Amino acid sequence: MARRPRLDLPGVARHVVQRGNNRCACFGAHGDYRLYLSCLRKASRRCLCQVHAYVLMTNHVHLLVTPLASGAVSHMMQEVGRRYVRIFNEIHQRTGTLWEGRFKASLIDSDSYLFTCHRYIELNPVRAGMVDDPGAYPWSSHRHYAHGVPDPLVTEHGRFIALAPDAPERRAQFRAMFQDSLAQEELAKIRAFTKTGWALGSERFVNEIERILGRSVRPPRRGRPLKSGKTAEDTGERTASEMLI
Repeated sequence: MARRPRLDLPGVARHVVQRGNNRCACFGAHGDYRLYLSCLRKASRRCLCQVHAYVLMTNHVHLLVTPLASGAVSHMMQEVGRRYVRIFNEIHQRTGTLWEGRFKASLIDSDSYLFTCHRYIELNPVRAGMVDDPGAYPWSSHRHYAHGVPDPLVTEHGRFIALAPDAPERRAQFRAMFQDSLAQEELAKIRAFTKTGWALGSERFVNEIERILGRSVRPPRRGRPLKSGKTAEDTGERTASEMLI
């Protein structure tokens, strides 16, 4: 079966996940993390991608980005992948691939899911038991947003800037979002939609994306076609999107 084309729409935020091949470690020493961030910063500028949030885990990477041109995310990830792997292999005296095939990505509704996805990304080290506070993890964007630590990679999204008129209050409101962990339903939905590449957002958002792209951007209905006159509710069947909510 042919692979479904990626959803590509400039100006719309995207959650990107790149995993190590066979879940192998992509980072070892601190220098590896710094190298990847340097590669990402340069590639994001050349490829016209704004990086809003990120976390580098031992064997995978999460990014929240907004492309400013068609194909920008793919070009950025290809450039980062090639440059980082070449240098990583030289340093660690290894050969071969490092990444697990294509990266995963989903379009994100900035109005309803931007901060949910942002929290999902920066809370990864907490869920993994690596730290108790996301601010204690050095390889993410959290310190920039929560504590004002400058990060040359980060471009603040308009939704964050709109939280408050001054930076200290914005940071305070942002920190408040991290007082509670994400609900299991939210975790499952973000993971499922990122893995499958569907658009994550409100019904209005999904409808608008489908209108612009001229194709479906939501999970298909499950099960056999229904007999004439019957609905999914009549038979007790549920759509994939309903099951993930």
